Amino acid sequence: MTTGAQTPLPPARPKRSRLRTFLPLGVAAWFVLEVWLLTLVAGATSGLVVLLVLLAGLVLGSVVIKRAGRRAFRKLSEALQQQQSGGMPDAARPDSEGNGLMMLGGLLLMIPGLVSDAVGLLLLLPPVQKAVSRSAERTFERKLREARPGTLGGAFQQARMRQPDGKVVPGEVIRDEPGDTPQPPRPPLTH
Repeated sequence: MTTGAQTPLPPARPKRSRLRTFLPLGVAAWFVLEVWLLTLVAGATSGLVVLLVLLAGLVLGSVVIKRAGRRAFRKLSEALQQQQSGGMPDAARPDSEGNGLMMLGGLLLMIPGLVSDAVGLLLLLPPVQKAVSRSAERTFERKLREARPGTLGGAFQQARMRQPDGKVVPGEVIRDEPGDTPQPPRPPLTH
């Protein structure tokens, strides 16, 4: 039966970001490059050499990750002890940088492949760590400056409550601060 009303159009799909489009292609290209290089090295030398290189990367990567984890735990313990003794922990210590990059370098060493091993070894060098951390910090600060106001803050100011029938009811978080004068109840939110 036709009522003459138009059928509603399906909602438009949001545009995919470039990262979601090209990241799988980049990972696939990296995988193909790693396999090609390993077969190239195996053809030039022998399969035993490739196996030894992969095992050495695995062992070295695990040692690096273990060392970086111990260093991070030691720094955390020192900061907690210093805070418990009444002192303020140092905010910026020059030797506290690089634990995350060392762990990333160790992880890249553990991943089988020659390109990942080369990148992992580069991340273990202190000048490279400083350059990467500075670049990441600048990128993070730039992204924070470019962010529209209210994008993340608005998420904390709005709450969603679910009714028993599954409908989502938008709501507002009201925080009562000590010393505030009591306010009359607000009218309910409507669509």
